[in-house]
Amino acid sequence: MTEGKDDRTGRQAQFAESDPLHLVREALAQIRFGGIQLTVHQGKLVQMEVTEKHRFV
Repeated sequence: MTEGKDDRTGRQAQFAESDPLHLVREALAQIRFGGIQLTVHQGKLVQMEVTEKHRFV
């Protein structure tokens, strides 16, 4: 992937330049309850899904 505009948000897409482990660490630091699912293809991290749960008990 190269740097370019993201059509949906107008933000710069910088996935190729960013460190995937840094993004995982950021997600772990921000989430209180939930899960992080990593998708790997041919030994490379290609996707991260963060599901956060809000508990009202």
